[in-house]
Amino acid sequence: MDSNDIEYKFAKPDKLLADFVESFWMLHNPNDSDKQVVILPDGRIDVFFSQSTTEPFHITLLGIGTNPEQSTIKANRTTFAISFKPLVTEYILQQNISKLLNKGKNLPDNFWSFNSLDLLDFELFCKKATQQIKSLLPSVIDTRKQKLFELIYNSNGSMTVAELSEKVFWSSRQINRYFNQQYGIPLKAYCNILRFRASFQHIKEGKLFPEQNFSDQAHFIKEVKKMAGVNPKQLTKNQNDRFIQFTTLPKK
Repeated sequence: MDSNDIEYKFAKPDKLLADFVESFWMLHNPNDSDKQVVILPDGRIDVFFSQSTTEPFHITLLGIGTNPEQSTIKANRTTFAISFKPLVTEYILQQNISKLLNKGKNLPDNFWSFNSLDLLDFELFCKKATQQIKSLLPSVIDTRKQKLFELIYNSNGSMTVAELSEKVFWSSRQINRYFNQQYGIPLKAYCNILRFRASFQHIKEGKLFPEQNFSDQAHFIKEVKKMAGVNPKQLTKNQNDRFIQFTTLPKK
């Protein structure tokens, strides 16, 4: 990405990490001025490793977001990040994030033995993170949860709670209890976020009509406005590259 000199890199995880990691990425603002951006809900759980000329090295865990959030890419800031899938909280991070809905918290500065020197080389950062996560991989995963998230991701959130429940042999009530207790959000709401995210590329290409199992055009516009704060037409314009996930989407 080259938008106002904001640098962006992206890497996919090792296949062994597929249940837990969605991607590794970095943003670097080499300018002497801050850049204001909007972060859209995307269903991910992120760990940020950041520092700038005015900020010391710090690590932040962000929970699932349900609303568009105003944020700032600070001047001269470098951020490396790991974007996780929800199963990571239970099996790798081993913590409940229900209280982190639309919030974040600081992690210890030595989390996973990372330090400021790890922000000098993105490729080496990815290798170190991969090794660390592999060392924490569980020997056993609840197959219902594993299958549930596989179906949710493969369908881009388009399957109903009833359909998911039937396929994983787990009652809708139990699934929703698990989601609310572990992530602070009902399953249907999470699926809606993934369906919204799956429309990003279509909207960026100017396809302002539903392609992700929305009931009709009005429903599509309503959901996009709820998640983004603007309608699809305004979103596709992405004025000043303020919607950061749109700015970093690959061009086709």
